[in-house]
Amino acid sequence: WGGKLVFCNCIVGGAIDARFLPAILKGIMEKMEEGPLTGSYARDIRVCVYDGKMHPVDSNEISFKLAGRNAFRTAFKEAGPKILEPIYDVEVRVPADRMGDVMSDLQGRRAVIEGMSSEKGFEVIKAKVPLKEMNKYSTSLSSISGGRASYSMKYSNYEKVPPEVQEQLLAAYESEDSDE
Repeated sequence: WGGKLVFCNCIVGGAIDARFLPAILKGIMEKMEEGPLTGSYARDIRVCVYDGKMHPVDSNEISFKLAGRNAFRTAFKEAGPKILEPIYDVEVRVPADRMGDVMSDLQGRRAVIEGMSSEKGFEVIKAKVPLKEMNKYSTSLSSISGGRASYSMKYSNYEKVPPEVQEQLLAAYESEDSDE
């Protein structure tokens, strides 16, 4: 399970019996794992349970688990969540005569250029690029450079996707979800 969850019991006066709190927690964790937004797990969440209703006869663990799932889904969407994407440090070694074409290609991949230098007849470009944008980069780079360029990449961090990308992801997930 990939995300952190801080679960706070803020119930005062026994509105919900403490024996149902693990069921609420389980429902929340299941929904976090499923991905309440795009099917990708949610992480780094703080949940405070502060009120609820309980019936002495009809209350059971399944009811509280489902209530936890539903409450989490609703609250999560209302909280204005942001989708994160993995960012990679990319280093490209390219012949000087192909530098402009490679730079244009990287910028088309939402790269943030962090620096350039010269090294043994090659230009070295250092950039941060979303992993999604590196799909088929090897083929593209080979085509642009005539097979004379190379690159390496390593994980750097996660960052929020731009708003327009988030909207596209949400729309794609919703249409996929409604097809099922």
